[in-house]
Amino acid sequence: MGTARYKAVVDRIASEIRSGRLPTGTRLPTHRQLAAREGIALATSTRVYAELEAMGLVSGEQGRGTFVRELALPPGHGDNQQALAADIVDLSFNYPSVPGQADMLRQALRQLASSGDLDTLLRYQPHRGRPTERATVARYLRQRGLSVAADQVLIVNGAQHGLATTVMATLAPGDVVAADALTYPGFKVLAQSLRLEVAPLPVTVDGPDLDALEQLCTVRPVRAVYAMPTMHNPLGWVMSAPARARLVDIARRHQLLIIEDGSYAYLAETAPEPLAALAPENTVYVSGISKSIATGLRVGFLCAPVSLVTALERAIRATTWNTAAITTAIVCGWLEDGTVGRLETSKREDARRRQAIVDDALTGLSYRSHPSSYFVWVPLPGEARAERVAARLMRERISVSTAEPYAMSPHVPQAIRLALGSTDLDSLRASLATVRRVIDEDPYG
Repeated sequence: MGTARYKAVVDRIASEIRSGRLPTGTRLPTHRQLAAREGIALATSTRVYAELEAMGLVSGEQGRGTFVRELALPPGHGDNQQALAADIVDLSFNYPSVPGQADMLRQALRQLASSGDLDTLLRYQPHRGRPTERATVARYLRQRGLSVAADQVLIVNGAQHGLATTVMATLAPGDVVAADALTYPGFKVLAQSLRLEVAPLPVTVDGPDLDALEQLCTVRPVRAVYAMPTMHNPLGWVMSAPARARLVDIARRHQLLIIEDGSYAYLAETAPEPLAALAPENTVYVSGISKSIATGLRVGFLCAPVSLVTALERAIRATTWNTAAITTAIVCGWLEDGTVGRLETSKREDARRRQAIVDDALTGLSYRSHPSSYFVWVPLPGEARAERVAARLMRERISVSTAEPYAMSPHVPQAIRLALGSTDLDSLRASLATVRRVIDEDPYG
């Protein structure tokens, strides 16, 4: 079929979607039905739908079909932090804060201003951080079950930068990395940017399907596994000790690098040992203080095998040279004087209060969370569609995330993720009541 005819089919369907003649959620004909209707080849009908999907007008769901997208939402809604109007309740991103944090920062800045070390803070720093600050982080990591030397610690510009430097230092374009089928969107974006091939692992209620990981390693040249064993984002699980031991055993037998993301681990008051404690020789532990203190203080840290430190340091130099000395000094001071520990305790208590509100507001719905997490995963009932629910909530001045940014496989579940940490308790309670109402009122729910 000529290009003009092929484009005409694309343009006609696109026009029907944009005009509303094909409303949001409409299931389009199968590829074979479209081919028969338009008198085109099956391969061409597949190409038509692929172009419509690239235009952000439809989404294909494995085993269900092709559906019209909600045009009020950008593709990948919830993937990028967006500037929201002041009257919109943000349940898409977490900015957990407790009373008094701003005063703590004022006091820290005063102390820093009166110190005799300001000239040093204005200069370039060692790429992986000053020895005294790395020692401070090492002492802090012992509270998370990691007994590491300061020489194994590298200070980075937040956990996302830590993930980026880890991937840059250890993997190459085309390498296969196993990751949960639903996982942190920042890793998904990173893998796409650095051209990694991500092999999605089916998820269970307690963690990744380790039988699937074992099978994958026998048929594909897997180089690494990205895991969040403690307070998984977005599903909230804490992997059991036996599951962690098995994951480590698989990684050792198949010579996998383990990239352990501990960004939300502070919310789990009791948890089994980190993977990095079980397999220190092949695990890079990545975390930071953005979630436990404030998103504006971009300080993170890596704990790595000695054999990888030089390569990781080179990646830090290539990206940011060093972490900002002023923010690093503030954070390390708070690690030393116990401020971080007190804030983490306060935020665990705050998260539990918010989860109690979730329990009341979403009773009767099937959802997944942890008693002290700042997020909840809500699979939608029946034929309800996440894009339609999210768009309706946006019209109600509430922003939520769909499952799309978290999905590593072509199959995107109809679910929404609610971030609980960015609004006050009364607003959260009212907003969750609206979320429940909108889900219940969805005509396909």
